[in-house]
Amino acid sequence: MSITITSSAFAPNAEIPSKYTCEGDDASPPLAWTGAPSNTKSFALIVDDPDAPDPKAPKMTYVHWVLYDIPAAVTSFDKGASTHLPSGVREGINDWRRTGWGGPCPPIGRHRYFFKLYALGATLGDLGSLTKPALERAMKGHILAQGELVGTYQKRK
Repeated sequence: MSITITSSAFAPNAEIPSKYTCEGDDASPPLAWTGAPSNTKSFALIVDDPDAPDPKAPKMTYVHWVLYDIPAAVTSFDKGASTHLPSGVREGINDWRRTGWGGPCPPIGRHRYFFKLYALGATLGDLGSLTKPALERAMKGHILAQGELVGTYQKRK
């Protein structure tokens, strides 16, 4: 089963506006999703960049945002939601070694940013300061559906 995830700020595979990046306000973009199964208990969101540090020679996937235990009744985030998440949402650690949104800031070239949303048949509870791999392990066996939105960004300066 597939979830549709969209943003009013950018179209699929299009450029993420600079106000959502290190060259702007670095606010998380608005997101909305539909199509979750009726037995969804929570959502998890991972935003990452598989093109780091250089899209012509990627060496790692850089993690920008990790969220889990997003209540099943939540179907969208407003712009800047990372500073006022809905009650119950838990945050993991991104590759800046902190919680919260870290917007696109590629050192070279145009990078792709994958917003991956998972509908889970359970809530995961407090897993502490978990990383993307730890969240992926915790979600195993609980994923009911998932969706993906890709945006791109290349620094102007």
